[in-house]
Amino acid sequence: MSDVATPDAKSAVHEDGSPERLAIDTIRTLAMDAVAKAKSGHIGTPMALAPVGHTLWSKFLRTDPDKPDWPNRDRFVLSVGHASMLLYALIYLAGICEIDRDGKPTGEPAISLDDIRQFRQLSSRTPGHPEYRHTTGVETTTGPLGQGCGNSVGMAIAERWLAARYNKPGFPMFDHDIYVLAGDGDMMEGVASEAASLAGHLKLSNLCWIYDSNHVSIEGGTDLAFDEDVGKRFQAYNWNVLHVNDANDTAAVAQALETFRKTDDKPTMIVVHSIIGYGSSIQGTAKAHGEAMTEEDIAGTKKAYGWDPEAKFLVPHGVAAAFQASIADRGRPLRQEWEAMRERYSTAEPALAAELDAMLTGTLPDGWDADIPTFDTDAKGIASRDAGGKVMNAIAPKVPWLVGGSADLAPSTKTLIDGGGSFQAASYGARNLHFGVREHGMGAVVNGMALSYLRSYSATFLVFSDYMRPPIRLAAIMELPSIFVFSHDSIGVGEDGPTHQPIEQLATLRAIPGLDTIRPCDANEVAYAWRAALEHRDRPTALVLSRQALPTLDRGKYASAEGLMKGGYVLADSDDPQLILIATGSEVALVAAAHEQLKEAGVRSRVVSMPSWARYELQDEDYKESVLPKAVAARLSVEQAGEIGWDRYVGTTGKTITMSTFGASAPIAKLQDKYGFTVDNVVKVAREILEQNS
Repeated sequence: MSDVATPDAKSAVHEDGSPERLAIDTIRTLAMDAVAKAKSGHIGTPMALAPVGHTLWSKFLRTDPDKPDWPNRDRFVLSVGHASMLLYALIYLAGICEIDRDGKPTGEPAISLDDIRQFRQLSSRTPGHPEYRHTTGVETTTGPLGQGCGNSVGMAIAERWLAARYNKPGFPMFDHDIYVLAGDGDMMEGVASEAASLAGHLKLSNLCWIYDSNHVSIEGGTDLAFDEDVGKRFQAYNWNVLHVNDANDTAAVAQALETFRKTDDKPTMIVVHSIIGYGSSIQGTAKAHGEAMTEEDIAGTKKAYGWDPEAKFLVPHGVAAAFQASIADRGRPLRQEWEAMRERYSTAEPALAAELDAMLTGTLPDGWDADIPTFDTDAKGIASRDAGGKVMNAIAPKVPWLVGGSADLAPSTKTLIDGGGSFQAASYGARNLHFGVREHGMGAVVNGMALSYLRSYSATFLVFSDYMRPPIRLAAIMELPSIFVFSHDSIGVGEDGPTHQPIEQLATLRAIPGLDTIRPCDANEVAYAWRAALEHRDRPTALVLSRQALPTLDRGKYASAEGLMKGGYVLADSDDPQLILIATGSEVALVAAAHEQLKEAGVRSRVVSMPSWARYELQDEDYKESVLPKAVAARLSVEQAGEIGWDRYVGTTGKTITMSTFGASAPIAKLQDKYGFTVDNVVKVAREILEQNS
C-alpha cells in the first residue's frame, strides 16, 4: 500500500517528534473526520483507544496484510463495534489486502482512504458497525454489545481444539492468540459475563480482553447504573487481571500485553483507564459517546494534537508505510514459515493434512453421510430428538471437526457425541462442550467456533431460543453455518406447562432472514435435516425436534423424506385434490391420518410436509405450484405453534389449527384434545373449509 497524503500535508512533524504519537493521532483524526463527514457515528472511543490499538497491532498482532486469512493469524475482535472507525483506520494503515469470498485477492486494499471518506454510506466498505465478510480484516460482526466477547471465547476454544488435534512434534500448526477490545457496555451485558465465566473455567490462556474503562455511557457516568469492581469480578472468574492507568502510556500497554503472552494458565483481562474523546473539549463526557463534534471542536482538538486544524483526512507521509511494515515484517515471515510447515505436514501426517484441508476450505469429506441410518416404518416411532442423536453420531466419526454441546441439557437434547469426551482445560481435544446454563453465551461461543473453521453446534429447549436470539440473528447476518439444535418443540412437552411449551418461537425463528429453520416430521426427515445443516456453507440452521415419539412414516406408501431438501413436498396425494393439508413436525402424522380418513369418505386431499419454509421459498415457481397449486383454495395448516406466517400458504380462504394461547400443564393426550390436535378435529375443520370453498 502506498502512502497517502492530502495536498496540504507538506511534512509530518508532530509536536513531540514521536512517529508513534504521529500514527496514533492519525488514527484519531481520521475517526474525527469520518464521523464529521458522515454526520453520524461514534467518535469518543477511537480517540481514547488509538494508543492501545496502535500498540497492539504494531508490536504484537501476528498477521500478514498480504494474506489476511492465514489460518494461524492472531484474531482481533472489536467488541465495542460502535467504535468501528478505530478498526477501519487500523485496517487502512496496515495495508490489509482485500480478498473475496473464496479467499482470492482482488488487487484492491481492504479499506482505502476513499472508503474512510464514505464511512456509513450505502455500499461502502466502512459500515456503521464492523461486518464480517463485508470488509476484509473484520473477524466478526459486532455492534450488539457483548457479542464480540462471546465470539472471542469461541475462537479461543477453537484454537485450543485445533492445536490439540493437529499439532504434532515439530508441527505447531495452531498457536495463535485472540485479542478483544471491550468496553463498559460489554461488561454490563450478561452474554459477556456468561462467556467470561466459561473461559475462566476452561483456562483459555490464549485469550486477552482489553477492557476500556472510561466510566462514560450514553446517559452519563456509568455510576448511574454500574459501579462494581470489574477486575475483582474477573478474578473470581479465574482470569489474570492487569491494570494500565493511562491509555496513552503505550509502554505500560505493551508491558501488560507482554505479561499476557507469558501467562499460560488462565485468560487475561487488561483494564485500561482511558478518557473518552481524548484531547477534545468534550473529553470525559457523555457527549463524546453519542454526539458529533462541531467543526470548531474538531479544529481545536487537532490543534491540541499539534495537527493542522484545517486538514481533512490527513495521513502524513511515512505513517502508513511504517505502520504496515511493523505488522508485515513480523507477520509475513511467520505466515511463510507456516505455509512451508503445512507442506511438510502433508508428507508427515497425510491423513490429518487431508482432514485439515477439507476443514479449512469448508468442504465435507467423501462419504461423510454414508453411515446415516434409514429408519424402518414404525407406528410407535421415535422422538425426533432421539433420531437426531443417532444421525449426529453417524456423522461425527466422518466429520471430526463437528464439535459442540448443550446448555446443561445434553441428556435431554440427545446431542452428546459418543466417545467424544468432555472439553475441559485438561482435554482440549474433546468434542463435547459443557456450556452450563448459559444459553446466550453458548450461542455467541458457537458462532466464534464457526468463525474458526469448526462445524459447531449448540443445543437447548426451543423455548430457550429466546435467550439466544442475538447470536442466532448475527449468525444469519454473518452467513455462518452454525447449527442450533432445539428440542422439546411444542405443547408436546406436556406436564412442564406453559413456561416450557414454545408457542411463538417457531414464528420468530422463521422471521430471521437467512436462517434455515427445519422442523422434521419423523426420523427419516431428521436424517435429511442433518444433511441439509451440514451441507450449508453460508447460512445457519435451527433444527427443531420433539420430546415425544413420532411415528416413522411408511416411505413406501408416502413420498421419500428427501423431499425435505426442498423445504416442502407432497407427502400423500389424490387425483385432482380438492383440499390441501399442510403440517410440520409432529403434526404431519396427524394430518396424514386425517387424509386417510377423508379419502375413505371420498374427499380428495393432499398432504404437504413443510419442514422448512426457508428452503421452500428458494424453489422456483413451477415447483411451488406443483406442491401448492393456486387452483386449490381449500387449505388447512396444522402446527402446535402460533399462527403467524401460515397465511402465506393457506391464503384468505384457508384455515389453521394452531395455538392462539399459551399451553397448560397436563399429559400430552389431554393437551391435544384441549387444543384440537386430533384426527377428528382436523377432519371436521377440513370439511368446513371445503363447504366454504364449494
